[in-house]
Amino acid sequence: MEWTDQAIILGVRRHGENSVIAELMTRDRGRHLGMVRAGRSRAMQPVLQPGNVVEAVWRARLEEHLGELRLEPLRLRAGHLMESATAVYGVQALGALLRLLPEREPHGHLYEALDIILDNLHEPSTAGELFIRFELAVLNDLGFGLDLSKCAATGTTEALAFVSPRTGRAVSLPSGQPYADRLLPLPQFLAPASRLAASQADLTLAFRLTGYFLDRHVYEPRGLQSGAARQGFLQATLKALERVAPDETPASE
Repeated sequence: MEWTDQAIILGVRRHGENSVIAELMTRDRGRHLGMVRAGRSRAMQPVLQPGNVVEAVWRARLEEHLGELRLEPLRLRAGHLMESATAVYGVQALGALLRLLPEREPHGHLYEALDIILDNLHEPSTAGELFIRFELAVLNDLGFGLDLSKCAATGTTEALAFVSPRTGRAVSLPSGQPYADRLLPLPQFLAPASRLAASQADLTLAFRLTGYFLDRHVYEPRGLQSGAARQGFLQATLKALERVAPDETPASE
């Protein structure tokens, strides 16, 4: 068995004296593991850093085997990703999210989204918004997607202000106001057709929103916790945004 694919390094762990087990997010084959011989060598260590893009050739006698990887660097951006706390925590948190998915299950749209986010981790407002949308995409792929497109009660797309913690569906302000204490706030940058920037307040609400559904549907049933990287990314992003004047905060595309 053999295949060639473009991939992003998620992490490595030691295997024997000189080899490593590399964890990749591939473009066409999802999250995939494989052994890299001499992966601890001086030549390979710079390549095997999280965030780098490589061409991966995987070989194994049988499809279900771990297999062996040969990696050629395409984009070595890991050094740049080490320059800010937002990027350092972001790479770790993105990898942790992808590990919630079954291994070797294709998620091409998540590969493309991951590549875009990694290129934008140094812009706090953009990085925060893209990360939230990535979490929403992972929830959707796991079968727990939120419907933020219209009000669950009336079908309107106007004045959406809440999310039902029971159904994950949006609720408009008039419909939800009497039950506001039992609903989750909807960050306005997630509203349909919104072009608002992701402010500090909205990012905090958004992390609370996605965190609630990740805990309820994914982490708690599996006996897991979200981990420190996600919280570290949020705090680093909010701190970075404090240094950006309001009129300098970029608008969402």
